[in-house]
Amino acid sequence: MKVLIIGGTAFLGRHLVEASLARGHEVTIFNRGRYEIEFTRDVERLTGDRASDLSALEGRTWDRVIDTCGFVPRVVRASAELLADKVEHYTFTSSMSVYSDISKPGVDESAPVGKLADESVEEVNQETYGPLKVLCEHVVEEIFPDRALAIRAGLLVGPYDYMNRFGYWPRRVARGGKVLAGGRADQKIQIIDARDLAEWMVRMSEAKQAGTFNASGPDYMLTMGRLLDECKAVTGSDAEFIWPGDKFLIEQKVAPFSELPMWLPEDELPQFAGFMSFDCGKAIAAGLTFRPLAETIRDTLEWHARQPAQPKEDWVEFVQETQLTPERETELIRLWEEQRKE
Repeated sequence: MKVLIIGGTAFLGRHLVEASLARGHEVTIFNRGRYEIEFTRDVERLTGDRASDLSALEGRTWDRVIDTCGFVPRVVRASAELLADKVEHYTFTSSMSVYSDISKPGVDESAPVGKLADESVEEVNQETYGPLKVLCEHVVEEIFPDRALAIRAGLLVGPYDYMNRFGYWPRRVARGGKVLAGGRADQKIQIIDARDLAEWMVRMSEAKQAGTFNASGPDYMLTMGRLLDECKAVTGSDAEFIWPGDKFLIEQKVAPFSELPMWLPEDELPQFAGFMSFDCGKAIAAGLTFRPLAETIRDTLEWHARQPAQPKEDWVEFVQETQLTPERETELIRLWEEQRKE
């Protein structure tokens, strides 16, 4: 099967390429050519800009297309219209950020989605990202009726995650000592190894599956405490986890989800209470599977240890720079322990 991947050199895209190659497909990637990525087998590389120059796609046909980087409806429409009679099936990578209300757990694909008052807006920011993804989904469905698959992905983790939201924890636990943990040990979290998502997306594309699917994991209740315990087991460190609770962290102005990745204080931010509790039963029933958490932790650590040289976008560096420094963590632990003595 001939597969066109729009993107293909960033996080999920790289894994989609490798998953397609592993299943014996011929792969073409289309992107701006900013990064020279080596894959396990030869890949055809087409250079262009989906926002302004699609000429490299003209006069070509593929069996499937997987779009990893559509954010603006006008831009997605251009590529979808060009490929409408050139491919049999279109897979669009969307996001769980499309939902308008995630204040309660169990949000499934039928839940209301966000809307823009002005659908001509193209600036992508925290407020517009989800509604713009919704409009992109609608564009693909319009142009590929009954031939479009929308994957609403959750928090992706694993090798090539330059955001380091998940990677922060294995690396921090590996250093050992007293580790400041966010909130409660029993706080539920949802993550999915990008390799598991990629392999499933390729299989769904092969089957020409249509429709919309939430996609995150695992298929059991994962808590923050279990994640940290797994990190400790994998690394063999002497880490001691300090759980000061939401109230203390908020009082010390620790930024949820950025300074302490994946920490969301439910009382302080009730509008996000369901952010780590989406209903992914439909995807699991359709064959989405998950590798052991220990494997993801180990592979993430090994990737970080290789010191990847790929340039990072400014926004990725910003996210990493907002995470707790060792000095700030030590000071917070000191303050917490002093409070407990009083």
